[in-house]
This record gives sequence, C-alpha cells and structure tokens, in this order.
Amino acid sequence: MDIGVADDLLRRSLVVYKFAVDELMTKLRILSEEFDLVHRHDPIEHVTHRVKRPDAILDKLRRKGLPTDLALAAEHLDDVAGVRVVCPFVSDVYRVRDMLARQSDVEILRTKDYIAAPKPNGYRSLHLIVRIPVFLSDRVEHVKVEVQLRTIAMDFWATLEHKLYYKYDDQVPAGFVEELTATAAIAAELDARMQSLHHEVQRD
Repeated sequence: MDIGVADDLLRRSLVVYKFAVDELMTKLRILSEEFDLVHRHDPIEHVTHRVKRPDAILDKLRRKGLPTDLALAAEHLDDVAGVRVVCPFVSDVYRVRDMLARQSDVEILRTKDYIAAPKPNGYRSLHLIVRIPVFLSDRVEHVKVEVQLRTIAMDFWATLEHKLYYKYDDQVPAGFVEELTATAAIAAELDARMQSLHHEVQRD
C-alpha cells in the first residue's frame, strides 16, 4: 500500500478517538461550570487527556498476543482514548461519576474502584470505561474512552510513582516499594482529613 494512503487510513481510524475525547471534555467542562454556579463548589480541579500513539497501540496488541492491526484496537483495547479527571475531594470523584452516568448518551461499560479497594502498592483511583456516540458526516461511531477519576493527593502519588518506575525501568528497589506503599497510606489519610474539613465548612 502507498505510504500516503496508509497514513491517511491511520489518521481516519484514530481521529474518532480524538473526537470522542473532545465530546467528553465538553461534557466535563459544562458539568464543572454549572455545578460551580449552582453550588459554589467546582468538583473538578483539572482534566487531562490523550489518545495513544499508533506504535503504543500496536505494542499493546502485541503484548496481548493479538495481530498488530489497528482495526482490532476498537474491539480489544479500552484505553486507546483516555481522560483523567482530578477532583478536590473523594466525594467529588463519585459525584462526577454520577453526573456522567446520568447523561443519556454516556454508557458506562465497566467500573474498577481502586479507591474502595486499592491496588497492593497503594494505587487509588476510580476507573470507568465509557462509550459515547461520535456523530460523523455519514455515520455514528460509538467510541470507548477510559476515564480515570482521582483526587489531587491520588494524582500526586500516582504521578511520582510512575516517574520512579520509569527511572528504574520497572525494577524499583524493594525499599522504594515499601516507601511508596507507606506514602500511599499517607495520601489516603490526607484525603480523609481534607474531606472531613470540607464537610465542616459545608455545615457552616
């Protein structure tokens, strides 16, 4: 196949994920601004997003033992498109989840609650796989997006944990693993205390 044609097909196959992220970002912005206007509290601190690069998609298909064909991504991968929502408080994480779930064109396919049940290393976050419609000129595509919702403390811990693992090429010394687990517990305690203070302020 001609390289130019192949590149065009690649862009067409991935652009729907960008559009899906755009749709979700718009929804989150509206929810953020409307909730702040009505309740004088913004449940969203900030939002980041990404669409996996083609080489990363092919690498993940390879690790799953699947043919390296981008056409398989929609069927077998849930995280080609990703949105990360960082919230001030734990209650906001579930509040944003509930607001998304109430939207008729947002279908929550799967939920993994690593806040209620943290990973062994202490990682905490709420993961959703959602599917939303993308209206194109000639059809409607229903696209999966991974949504990670976490507090500022959870995001701080997860970001530094990722940097450490990257530095050591996933071979982090045992002492680091123990310290990371301990600091995750500190971050969880911070979240709990800040949530308590938030409730106190709301009662006043």
